[in-house]
Amino acid sequence: MSFNVDERGYYGNYGGAYIPEMLYPNVEELRFRYLDIIAEPSFQAEFHALLTDYVGRPTPLFKAERLSAKYKTNIYLKREDLCHTGAHKVNNTIGQILVAKRLGKSKIVAETGAGQHGVASATAAALMGLDCVVYMGEEDTRRQSLNVARMKLLGAQVVPVTTGSRTLKDAINEAMRDWVTNVADTHYMLGTVAGPHPFPTMVRDFHKIIGEESREQMLELTGRLPDAVLACVGGGSNAIGIFNAFIPDTQVRLIGLE
Repeated sequence: MSFNVDERGYYGNYGGAYIPEMLYPNVEELRFRYLDIIAEPSFQAEFHALLTDYVGRPTPLFKAERLSAKYKTNIYLKREDLCHTGAHKVNNTIGQILVAKRLGKSKIVAETGAGQHGVASATAAALMGLDCVVYMGEEDTRRQSLNVARMKLLGAQVVPVTTGSRTLKDAINEAMRDWVTNVADTHYMLGTVAGPHPFPTMVRDFHKIIGEESREQMLELTGRLPDAVLACVGGGSNAIGIFNAFIPDTQVRLIGLE
């Protein structure tokens, strides 16, 4: 398996875009224009200015002294919880909202599970003055009512999804349906490492700041890279943020929840 994506969105034998015909124009527009957009100096300048001045980057790398003493090692925590909105998700939504603006879109649709990506999407849309619709499984809206309230406070419309298991995968399906029928003015702000190319690549590119900062901070603090990097995995956006910065120099262990 390759760690570098080719022009068709493949990492070796994996990847690509397996999509219904009706989605093809939407995905192709993103594929053809995305790399040109992020290569623009004006895009990179605006993106990194917002990461610094709005998101609050770089986030600290904190040595957990008591945890380190307990396990007789040195444990450092990358404090992504200190980002604006309380999670790493905002790195991606800031990047994608800037892409959406350059594509001439006026509306954002997004999916969310626990609600962090929904809050980050609503935040980015409010910042740029775009309409925002967030699809969230009905089951998740009950479990994460506080995040639902935050999204609404930011001006987003939250749509409970009542089909299937009424959780994240069904929210993704509904967001895709919305995007298909409103392609002219709408950008789908996918928040996880899923879906057709170029979405996984976009999520990686906007979250790689986590790994780049972590690597630089570890070298500055300790003069060496860590023996291992641990990352939690839900949809994968946090893990992919650190992945490329440490592979192959450091063992990366991914911790997932079923």
